[in-house]
Formats: sequence, C-alpha cells, structure tokens
Amino acid sequence: MPVILHIETATDLCSVAVSQDTAIIFQTDNLPKEGDEPKQEKGTNHASILGTMVDEALSFTDNHAIPFDGVAVSAGPGSYTGLRIGVSMAKGVAYGRNLKLISVPTLEVQCVPVLLVHDDLPEDALLCPMLDARRMEVYTALYTRALKTVLPIQPMVIDEHAFTEQLNEHPIYFFGNGAEKCKAVIQHPNAHFFDGVPLLAKYMSPLAEKKFLREEFEDVAYFVPNYLKEFRTTQAKNPLQGLL
Repeated sequence: MPVILHIETATDLCSVAVSQDTAIIFQTDNLPKEGDEPKQEKGTNHASILGTMVDEALSFTDNHAIPFDGVAVSAGPGSYTGLRIGVSMAKGVAYGRNLKLISVPTLEVQCVPVLLVHDDLPEDALLCPMLDARRMEVYTALYTRALKTVLPIQPMVIDEHAFTEQLNEHPIYFFGNGAEKCKAVIQHPNAHFFDGVPLLAKYMSPLAEKKFLREEFEDVAYFVPNYLKEFRTTQAKNPLQGLL
C-alpha cells in the first residue's frame, strides 16, 4: 500500500498526517490539547504553522527511511485562504519530491470519523456534513453510508424547509462546524446532530488511498481547489475619511 502525506486546511483547524498500509504513522494538528489554553489560529495563520507541520512529517519519514508515494490535500469547499495555502503546500511537496498529487473532497473527509465511530447507523441513514460559510449559509452535501452522493456539494442557506424532502424519507445525521447553528432551525424528527466531529488530515487516509490505487491523480501544475464561490474582498475603511 502507498505511503501518503495528508494535508487538511479547509477550516480553522490545520493538520498533517502520514499513512502507510492504511495505518496512520504520523500526525500533528493545532487542536488544543488537554490543559492548554484554546488556540486562536485561523485559516489566515495556516501559512505560519503548516510549513512546520509538513517539515516534521517529512523529517519523520526521512529519518525512518520511508519513501513517499503521494501527497493528498483536502480539496474543498471551505476557507478560501486555508484551501489556497494547503493546496500550494501540497503542490510544492509533490513537485519537489516527484510525487503523485491526490485531491480529496473535504465534505467526504468530514464523514469518515462519523462512519468510524457510529457503525450502528440505520441502513437508510444519510450523512450531511456542514462547513460554516456565512450567517445561515453552509457548504454541504448528502451521502449514503457508502459515501454515494445523494445531494451534490453546494452552498445552501439553511431555513426550516431545508432537507424536508429527504428528511421525510430518511434519518439524516448533521455534523461539522456549520451544523451547530442549524440545530434550532432544522426541527424534524428524522434530524439528528453529532457534536465535536473534527476535520483532520488523518481521516483523509482511506479516501486518498482508494484514489491512489485507482490512479486518480491531479495535474500538479493546474489543479485548483473547489472554492464553490468566488473570493470576496472588502475595502478597508480609511480612518481619516470624513476628517479631510
């Protein structure tokens, strides 16, 4: 089985992992550890910590004479800045070490820890990962337990009518950093919410290894993440405006 470097930067969390023969042999992240003060790193700070994490992963494998086969990166949707930083790093490592580049849909990665922990979900259950966008908007999709797409990845404004058609036919499990704000809005007996489902690089492994074995690789020069929406910029206010 391949040895793959995994990079996840789609949210405020930043993490790196290395898998070998489906097992995680190295991992690091910026999740607060027990007893630590909560960390405040945001996507814009990933540039200052991701390089160190990747260097640690590369040093670990080099010291153990473990050759890499590929680099996997969380491909979006998610934070524009976070995705750009993660993909740029993955491209650099892939190009510098002549490795295969693999992209993994972020929302599918978010489903992996749920499937690992909750193996007793109903057969007809649907999984609904949600990444926070703006206000009541989320990036979301619907998957079966086998990660077959029921509703494609899309931005969605959540109201009391969201997912009504699917909820009338299936139990749906909502999770991710966008799900918390939807609890009070989606009031249906078939709606269930999982708290504390982290989006981490180590959960990319089964999806990335499947793509590697299928030889589903990206072009290092031309691959771009799935931003879903165009990046919005705002003009900084002039502190002297109105005084001149």
